[in-house]
Amino acid sequence: MTSSSTPGLARFNALPESAATAALHEACASSAWGSKLLSQRPFPTVEALFAASDAAMAELTAEDLAEAMAGHPPIGRPKPGDPTSSREQRGMAGASEELKAEMLELNLAYQEKFGHVFLICATGATGEQMRDAVKTRIGNTAEQERETVRTELGKINRIRLTRLVETAEEDKD
Repeated sequence: MTSSSTPGLARFNALPESAATAALHEACASSAWGSKLLSQRPFPTVEALFAASDAAMAELTAEDLAEAMAGHPPIGRPKPGDPTSSREQRGMAGASEELKAEMLELNLAYQEKFGHVFLICATGATGEQMRDAVKTRIGNTAEQERETVRTELGKINRIRLTRLVETAEEDKD
């Protein structure tokens, strides 16, 4: 997508504020992030939307990041009935019971150390890659991990925003 505007972006720009807020909340649970993007509509291009998302992500406080992370289920345990988390965590779907058990242990150890779920842009990653990432990142300091989480959230938001502005579905008011 280079310097593009899409029918999905035009639909998003035209949504009533409440519907746009809901759509952004589905992409990222941080209300500060959503408010920053909402205040900048309409976006002339998808790239402008991405730039606004990246800028908003860079400004999030630790509390805002915690709010954003609260919207993400643990790796290996997508929210029942949530097609987004199931799709994003597809790499764990076919994992062995051994790997799933190891991820559960690692998730718990990570959560105990950092106080939140292990967050990674899981789209396209295998279960082994996610396991290796949590093993590496559990050695981070809290500050290093907060910045890693910020980066991972930014990647997830871009993927979710892409789906939002590329969707051919009609508005679901």
